[in-house]
Amino acid sequence: MTSGVVRRGTGAPADGDPSAPAPAPPAGRPSWWLLLTALVVTVVVTVDLLSRGVLERLDLEVSEVVSGWDLRDSPAYWPVWAVTQIGGRGTILIVLTGLVGWLCVRGRTLVPLVRVLTALALLTVVVYAFKFGTGRTAPAYPGSFFHRDGASYPSGHVANAVLMWGVARWQAAEYRLGPRVQRTLWWLAVVGPVATGIAMVSLDFHWVTDAVVGASVGVLLLGVVHALDAVVLSRWASARAGRPPA
Repeated sequence: MTSGVVRRGTGAPADGDPSAPAPAPPAGRPSWWLLLTALVVTVVVTVDLLSRGVLERLDLEVSEVVSGWDLRDSPAYWPVWAVTQIGGRGTILIVLTGLVGWLCVRGRTLVPLVRVLTALALLTVVVYAFKFGTGRTAPAYPGSFFHRDGASYPSGHVANAVLMWGVARWQAAEYRLGPRVQRTLWWLAVVGPVATGIAMVSLDFHWVTDAVVGASVGVLLLGVVHALDAVVLSRWASARAGRPPA
């Protein structure tokens, strides 16, 4: 007879080991229905805008209202601008540098760094392909709505907030950082993109649809990074996150 105590295998992480990864699926991995929704939104909105459809008229109406607020020349400008920096690449990279550096040293793995670099590369290529491919001008741009010098669509700040804070939240959960850190990164990953988009539109830096598609592209790229991690990244780094190389 057994004592009723189940022995843990030698390869399984101890419950109290702070460097051990959380069980799959990884925290923050977009569900299939969310990825499908993001794909549909991206395609439908892009086609509508390029065909000068109803969403273009909606953007123009919202921009007209926002322009009347004149936040750029008001005392509210700097506080609202600070909110836009939740999605700023500089702000996020400062946080991620500290987070990833700590995780790499503590866990003796390059997986967190590889994930962040992969996300940055995908974000840069995909977002700028959209920007230069559509050539959409920002609300304050004088002249045509679509122009060869336009680079407004989609919002890079919103896509950046969704993807990079999502990666940060994923790492914090997988490596079991403290509850306060995990809660903070959860709020930044969920509320950060919304706040960034609202602030960008309020200052007339972006159209509403720029922010919406920026969020959709960020969700799709987050899904791609998770998929690449499961198939390639963690294996390339010699092991799943938190495990020593073979």
